[in-house]
Amino acid sequence: MPELPEVETVRRGLEPLLVGRRLGRVVVREARLRRPVPRDLDRRLRGRTVLAVERRGKYLVLRLDRNALLVHLGMSGSLRRCPRSEPLRRHDHLRIGLDRRTELRFHDPRRFGMVLPLDGPVEEAPPLARLGPEPLGPAFHAEHLLVLARTRRRRTPLHAFLLDQTVVAGIGNIYASEALFLAGLAPGRAAGRLTRPRAERLVEAVRRVLQDAIEAGGTTLRDHHDLDGEEGWFARELRVYGRAGEPCPACGAVIRRQDVRGRSAFRCSACQAV
Repeated sequence: MPELPEVETVRRGLEPLLVGRRLGRVVVREARLRRPVPRDLDRRLRGRTVLAVERRGKYLVLRLDRNALLVHLGMSGSLRRCPRSEPLRRHDHLRIGLDRRTELRFHDPRRFGMVLPLDGPVEEAPPLARLGPEPLGPAFHAEHLLVLARTRRRRTPLHAFLLDQTVVAGIGNIYASEALFLAGLAPGRAAGRLTRPRAERLVEAVRRVLQDAIEAGGTTLRDHHDLDGEEGWFARELRVYGRAGEPCPACGAVIRRQDVRGRSAFRCSACQAV
């Protein structure tokens, strides 16, 4: 599933393409996504001017002059800028006209994505209202983690703690494993055992790995591509994720895969012994 760096990569590509532009005809070819796409989407979007392209966690938000459009890429979704004359692919479920020659297509083989118009305040929309702070913003700090870890999430393993979108928005398996490795913390360690120095290390590690991944265009393991179909290069820089059985890049010990509440976590058996 695309995580924060992949969605931010898409956002950065959309911003210069869409801001200030009036949207053209919208064609819904397949409405059966995670939540049904409204059949009147064309009426609600055509002619609207895009004021801003934002990201909240793993969601894209297109702020329009009268309403907004919320987009989630799900597990396999992507947005592509392409000529209108280009043949449609099987899973191109949505088309948004940009000009006479170009359109934006939403492609999603697994149909777990979401395209939802919003008429009320964006921040109060159900998918966004309960999200935790942005990990690259000022509200994400050691004290925030410590308060949640010592009250509501004492027994939660750190890997699952970071995946909880009410704790921090936008992190998934890849970057949870990478951040915990950089912080030297075991994925299965209980969040309630965080000390302030360890929480500070974790915050710094989360920010570092996300910033590095954004600069690399995200991580392409299977489905992630930018607007022009290019892959993200951070997969080449992964230290532990997906590398079970290989030597740790820091100490040479074996990297292990472990199940943490049903999700795959990867760790160095020596560097992350605590």
